[in-house]
Amino acid sequence: MKIAIGSKNPTKIAAVKNVLGDGYEVISVDAPSLVSEQPFGDEETVNGALNRARACIEADDIDFAIGLEGGVQDSKYGLMVINWGALVDKNGNEFVASGARAPLPGEVALLVLEGNPLGKAIDLYTKRIGVSKKEGAMGIVTNSRINRDEMFTHVVKALVGQYEYKSAVSEYWRKITE
Repeated sequence: MKIAIGSKNPTKIAAVKNVLGDGYEVISVDAPSLVSEQPFGDEETVNGALNRARACIEADDIDFAIGLEGGVQDSKYGLMVINWGALVDKNGNEFVASGARAPLPGEVALLVLEGNPLGKAIDLYTKRIGVSKKEGAMGIVTNSRINRDEMFTHVVKALVGQYEYKSAVSEYWRKITE
């Protein structure tokens, strides 16, 4: 099977490959999210994931495409790092899933609320470069107990599991109605 991931980010690519293993050909596509540079809230974040997946499914011979999007969500516990994923198959079926959430440090939240994307804010906070392509904000706030690729791996498992379940049920109904 040929699968597309709507990102060139190594943590997102690793998440898809971690779940699918060697039996799949995974291609990376620089797909647009068509949302803000820093998605805010569940709705905008899941829309970014869906847009990435939908853009990828247009490629030739793709069985399904996955879009992954990180964002932030305001809550009574502070600004949270959030993540969403979407899987779109060649038949037009769409699946969505969300994963772990955790509050950001106040200094990071303030930088984001001032207009900085989370990636830049976490780089400034940690005084490092490229955290979003490594452990991510989730890795920082969980002391590397859940790094960004692991966070997205959980989401990809939920997406692929939904896809497999729908495929199995569809095949079952096809067989018993023949």
